[in-house]
Amino acid sequence: MGDSRTTSAGKQDDETRRTVWVALAANLVICVAKGFGGVIAGSPALLSEAAHSVADSMNEVFLLASVKRSRRPADRRHPFGYGKERYFWSLLAAVGIFVTGGCFSVFQGIEAFRAGGSESHEGYLIGFVVLFVALLAEGASLLRAVRQVRGAAAAAGHGMAEEIRTGRDPALRTVLAEDGTACAGVLLAMAGMGLHLATGQVGYEASASVLIGLLLVYVAYTLGKGARAQLIGEAADPEMQRAVRELLRQQPEIDSVTSLLTMRLSPDSSLLAASIDLTPGYDSETVEDAMVRIKKELQTRWPELDQVFLDVTDAAAAHRAGAQGQGAAGA
Repeated sequence: MGDSRTTSAGKQDDETRRTVWVALAANLVICVAKGFGGVIAGSPALLSEAAHSVADSMNEVFLLASVKRSRRPADRRHPFGYGKERYFWSLLAAVGIFVTGGCFSVFQGIEAFRAGGSESHEGYLIGFVVLFVALLAEGASLLRAVRQVRGAAAAAGHGMAEEIRTGRDPALRTVLAEDGTACAGVLLAMAGMGLHLATGQVGYEASASVLIGLLLVYVAYTLGKGARAQLIGEAADPEMQRAVRELLRQQPEIDSVTSLLTMRLSPDSSLLAASIDLTPGYDSETVEDAMVRIKKELQTRWPELDQVFLDVTDAAAAHRAGAQGQGAAGA
């Protein structure tokens, strides 16, 4: 079971690495082209898009590091492994999008509003060519990320929207968000440049730059919020928790489940700690065999539960102790 889960996780990581490498290669080429075109055209929208590509390139490096570092084996200092490295580096990527992409783009737009601007039609022609090529490259990278998300959703048995919302792999989710935002940003930049040329009003292009920045800030906030929740210790999927509780209740040796706690340790690893009250009449050897059987059944049905702790408690005694504590506090 462990070997098959490890193999599956390794294949998923390989797919994620390839997706990130495709996005990184596209962003590096596009970044240079956008910067060159932005300087020639004097276009704030194009320079904002160049900053966006710089942020994305840095973030892809972070994500590649996260995939590699999260697979280090558990040791004495980190007995549950290094899976949360994924969430830490994803948080750094969100900060990078916010600072390098969002804030710079908003600043570029405000400066363009204040200073006005003059355009070179030849320079803007180069800018449009650069943006069109960027749209093709970003679109190809986005399609690869979408295919991987679709495959992950099919494997999990739910739709793409649900996979994007609750996706376990923060690196893949970040690449998907970056590529989707990049395509939207390119379209905004093209619209701003086109309206600027058509009307002679730099305000259109400055507005496009500000909108690109605000879009990046929103994406950074959303990704950062998810990474923060996972770093703090996010619970496993609620449906899985309900199913685990029901399975435990169905065991003849278990009278009741007094508490059930879960925490996601990595994209494919979760911790389960449950307090259970046993049915009277079983001897210690039978209970021990039952605990081994139940743990094996849990991990067979949910392979991501590689850390399972079942704590045998006396529910009646715990209830009496709680009642006594409340009575003492009331007195």
